[in-house]
Amino acid sequence: MKTLLKFLFIYLLLFSFGYSIDPSTISANIPQISTQAQNNTETISAKPTDMTTTDDQTLNPQNAPYSIQNSAITKVVFGFHLFNGNFTQASQFLYNPDYKIAIGDKINFRMWGAVEFHQELMVDSQGNIFIPAVGAVNLLGVRNGDLVKVLKSSIAKIYKNNVFVYADMNVYQNVSIFVTGNVNKPGLYQGLSSDSIVQYLDKAGGINLEYGSFRDIEILRDNKPVLKVDLYNFLLNGKVQLFPFRTGDVILVKNLQEYVSVKGEVQKPYRFELKDDIKTLEDIAIISGAKPIVTNAIVRSYLPNNILDIISYNKNQFQNVLLKTGDEIEFRPDYNSKNISVSIEGEHDGLHSLIIKKGTTLKELIRLIKVNKQSNIEAIQVFRKSVANSQKQLIESQLKELETLALTSSSITTQESAVRSSQANMILEFIQRAKNIQPKGQIVLDSQEAYATTILEEGDIINIPTKNNLVLVQGEVAIPGAFIYEPNKNLQYYIKLAGDFTERANKKRILLIRANGKAERYNGSWYALSSAPGLNPGDSLLVLPAIETGRNLQITSILTQILYQIAIATKVILDINK
Repeated sequence: MKTLLKFLFIYLLLFSFGYSIDPSTISANIPQISTQAQNNTETISAKPTDMTTTDDQTLNPQNAPYSIQNSAITKVVFGFHLFNGNFTQASQFLYNPDYKIAIGDKINFRMWGAVEFHQELMVDSQGNIFIPAVGAVNLLGVRNGDLVKVLKSSIAKIYKNNVFVYADMNVYQNVSIFVTGNVNKPGLYQGLSSDSIVQYLDKAGGINLEYGSFRDIEILRDNKPVLKVDLYNFLLNGKVQLFPFRTGDVILVKNLQEYVSVKGEVQKPYRFELKDDIKTLEDIAIISGAKPIVTNAIVRSYLPNNILDIISYNKNQFQNVLLKTGDEIEFRPDYNSKNISVSIEGEHDGLHSLIIKKGTTLKELIRLIKVNKQSNIEAIQVFRKSVANSQKQLIESQLKELETLALTSSSITTQESAVRSSQANMILEFIQRAKNIQPKGQIVLDSQEAYATTILEEGDIINIPTKNNLVLVQGEVAIPGAFIYEPNKNLQYYIKLAGDFTERANKKRILLIRANGKAERYNGSWYALSSAPGLNPGDSLLVLPAIETGRNLQITSILTQILYQIAIATKVILDINK
């Protein structure tokens, strides 16, 4: 009985499974697969056709765009600006006495005197023109300069006297010229016989600036060189040699061979090709337009056996220094001065710019400044460009590290990922604002004793503050502003005067920046604030904001340090949330 029940159960199960499958579904799916295969086949077979079209467009040099060359190379090659398409816009119809008349040329013919005749005549397929009462005159291959003479000779056989002849080329037949070698778009180009080589090169997209030569170009006819062209004659002197092109001529741009690179105090800081007219350091100084202030040249030469030779030459030696391929030349002005210039700003009655001897100290300079009753000479400030640059570099390096951390922070959950993304955007906006900060480069003068040891440098700015009775409080306080100085009052007094700390204040980082640039750090505890030294007129009190970046303590640390550096360098608090 049990065996029978098992058999019935299995039978019903198989029957229900078979009944649930629709055979039409299976049959309906088969054509779909077949159709899909056909569509895929059509798609694949269509791709070569598209590729062929693309290749045809690429191979056709007249339709293809100019190739994009390395921008770094483009900007340092002498002559890079020559080929930009301007020479392809027009052709020049110039009288060329050496041009040889070809089939299809049109000649403006005039005959007067005993016989009057004027007409434009075309050279036919046999090289002839037909003149009434004279007959056919063969002009194929005749020089343009001999055209009138040949016509007169033929007409004189019919009209002996009192007949005058004039003829001129009206329309030159187009010629087809091959342009190849180191050009950007080698190919076959049409133009006039009188067109210059510059026009044909421009049609070919110009010379390849990485390895093409501007000074070694040949025109070939019947596979033999007939003319060598140096484009430096055109670039430097405006001279271009006209050449009567014929169909089938080849313009070949050869490889760049010998060259030097020039930079520094020159009008043309480019790569130049060497030739007979550029052999010495004096030659390249003239070609590159070395400025009158140049006194020296640093030449870096690449010698055999992996040796880099660096030599400095003065101007008197230029004519005796022979250049080598690959030399890197830097022209410099090298002058020594016994004096420096400094600027005097702020509250004083004297000159705003002083010339002093090198080695002058701040103490010696103060004697030269004409102060007045409002000059606070005890809080004198010195600002230096090199210090500002160092502060800027320090801040930028920290910003770069912060950016890396913000973009690479990992998250465990989706919710945390969204928070990280929002924080990263906020940090990136802060980084952009921080990059625009310009440090002042103030030198800290701890006491007046430092005046005697502070040696001034070229470009230093000396600021004489005005005597005032103000203390500046800014940052995370309720009412930032300038407050009247009160003797014997501590930090806590001025923070209370500014409305106390805000909720976002970082009470562990309170900066007191003295008028002389010295920075002191305090925390916000009652004991620390009450025991801190008193403030002086002109001091600044900066309360930094607290940084909240979740669990990423490294980002918090770097952000706090950046805010600290910016506050010291600029006396400004940059808010991360704005």
